[in-house]
This record gives sequence, structure tokens and C-alpha cells, in this order.
Amino acid sequence: MRHPELIIFDYDGVIADSELLNNAAFAEVLTAFGLPTTTDEAIATYMGKRWLDCRPLIEAKLGRSCPDALVEEWTRLCRHRAATSLAPVIGLQDFLAARRQPSCVASSSPPDWIELGLARFGLTGRMGPVFSAAVHVTRGKPHPDLFLHAAQAMGAAAGRTVVIEDSASGVLAGVAAGMHVIGFCAGAHVRDGHAEVLSAAGAHRIAFSFEEVAVLID
Repeated sequence: MRHPELIIFDYDGVIADSELLNNAAFAEVLTAFGLPTTTDEAIATYMGKRWLDCRPLIEAKLGRSCPDALVEEWTRLCRHRAATSLAPVIGLQDFLAARRQPSCVASSSPPDWIELGLARFGLTGRMGPVFSAAVHVTRGKPHPDLFLHAAQAMGAAAGRTVVIEDSASGVLAGVAAGMHVIGFCAGAHVRDGHAEVLSAAGAHRIAFSFEEVAVLID
């Protein structure tokens, strides 16, 4: 879409190159709690979803309730590693410097995790409001609620909004919201076939860098 009214950025895997960090830690914690899981399995199963929506999937596999200690340990491990390993996706800063459209962040992650990264990258307040499926809506991705909430809050028409998303759940949510979705494949977590997964979920275009995103919207 050329010259959108609003650009909505997902956070993990779009702003922060954090999906590999998150999912490697998640796989380790799940394995320690009795559910052997590889990083690739965590990416395929849980990426882009809220903890609230991951929990029943884990409980179904475990065959028992999921202890709160699991998400607590995952959060601790991610934050510990973020202190030395969290970085923005390559090309983000240059892309933002050339933008004139309003923007915001709409993510399945909790606000404190998002704000931690934005502060680390020097982006606090530079990307517009932060909307989190953990606090702002009842239904998370792949439902469209978060993106619709963000567009309404920003005063933008859904049909004139671009969503940049790296997960199938997020792509499905953006498409369901009636927005133009760019499937983004620039993070360290991207494996062979990821672009095809995003296309199958309905992404209108695929971009492998922020330079390619710029070409699509300018």
C-alpha cells in the first residue's frame, strides 16, 4: 500500500530482534518443566501469541495444569538475556528516520517487555503509543481486536493501515482487521520457508528488510 495513514509495528521480530531469544528461553523452560521442546518447535507453536493463549496449548501437551512458576522463570530468563543480547532489527533506525506517517506498536507481549526494548534502543516515545494484547483487548492474535483497537485509537481507517508482522498469528490478525499486511522476514529467528508460512496466512506482500518495506509503502 502506498502512503498509508498509519503504520502498525508488531514488536518481537519486527522492532526488537527478540524472537530467537524469547523462543530459545521458552524451549529451555518448557523442557525443564517436563515438556521437551526445541527452539524451532517453540517458534512454530507459540510465536506471536500471548502467554494467556499459549498456556492452554502447553497444558494440553503436559496433561496437567501449568504452574505459574513456568512463565515467571521464562520472564526472568528473557530479561536476564535481554540485558546483553537484545538488539533492534537491522535497518529499523534508518527506516524510522525517513517516516512521516503516524505509527504505533501493537504486540502480544506485555507493555513492560516492550518498553524495556524501546528504552534500550533509544526509541521511547518515537514510535507512537504502545498497545498490548496482554492488557488492551480480551482476544489476542490471530483475532483482529488489537489491530482494530490501535487503528481506532489512532484515528485511522483499517483499509488505509499497514501492519508489519513476522508471525502467522499476527498476519492472520491483520488480514482479519481488513488491513494491508507486510509479512516481515528480517529477524534472526527466520527459517527457510518462513515467507511461505506468512504468505499462506494471507500476507499481501513479503519483505526481507526494512529497505524492502520502504519500497512497498513509499
